[in-house]
Amino acid sequence: MGYRKNLRIVCGNLKDKGSLIKTVLSSKPHKSAVRCVILRATTHGSSSPPSNHRIAAVISLGLESKTEACSCIQALMDRLHSTSDALVALKCLYTIHNIIGKGFFILKDQLSMYEYFRGRNFLKLLTFRDDLDPETREMSKWVRWYAAILEQNLLVSKVLGCHLYSKRAKNVIGKEKDNFSSSLNSDLLNDIDALVEFACQVGDLPDSLHLQRKSLVYEIVRSVGEDYRLVQREIGTRVAELEARMMSLSSSEWTQFLNSLTKFEDCKEGISLLFRNRNRNDELWDLVKETRAKLVAVMKDRGNDGKRT
Repeated sequence: MGYRKNLRIVCGNLKDKGSLIKTVLSSKPHKSAVRCVILRATTHGSSSPPSNHRIAAVISLGLESKTEACSCIQALMDRLHSTSDALVALKCLYTIHNIIGKGFFILKDQLSMYEYFRGRNFLKLLTFRDDLDPETREMSKWVRWYAAILEQNLLVSKVLGCHLYSKRAKNVIGKEKDNFSSSLNSDLLNDIDALVEFACQVGDLPDSLHLQRKSLVYEIVRSVGEDYRLVQREIGTRVAELEARMMSLSSSEWTQFLNSLTKFEDCKEGISLLFRNRNRNDELWDLVKETRAKLVAVMKDRGNDGKRT
């Protein structure tokens, strides 16, 4: 490990200790306690993910009150936006991801409110770059990739009306027809658009796949893989429903449906590279391929009918 990186780790650890002391001595003990929890979960130096008990401590901040949950999200965002260290940024994003997946409603709600008031790309990491050395510059790509996925995760939740990990989403399994029979074509198509965009963000992966050897990046990819598995399920149920309704779709709906299926197929290679043999779901890809072929044939037939008339 180079001298500059060793120096950064030492300075980072000292900075963390200084921040903890300053926070503890703060005149606002309630907020200082919250900030201490966030600092301990997102320390400098180590390339390991925050431990389970550190994540549990963050998630528990949503139990007491809305004020505490708000302070938690604000402290986490302050930490994320004030750092130029790629590892610290990834730990902050990993903590946010755990809030999305495991947090109590009040904590998720505060995160959604933060996103609502700051708009798309609310994590503001599109230009993040850690210039310490070549590896940190590569790690910065993972920061930007991960941030885009988390932003799309929340957008998907907004479009679907529930978080992917919520009980409501899980209860859809085995009840697809009952859940979608009353849904408008336009709603199902908009759902697919958002879900496919999530898949495309996953497939637009950094080229430094060797960094998955680092336990933090490995754990991040594993967590994203869990989200993607749920997204696959949601895409499959909606594609199957729209395939059954294919003859009732309008011309514009055919075009939107075809574009979504094509876009999804185009991101398959990147997704396969990231997950290797995991999350293959050949049945879904076969369904998408067959549905796309049927859709092209129907559109072609309708076009020929129009010419004959």
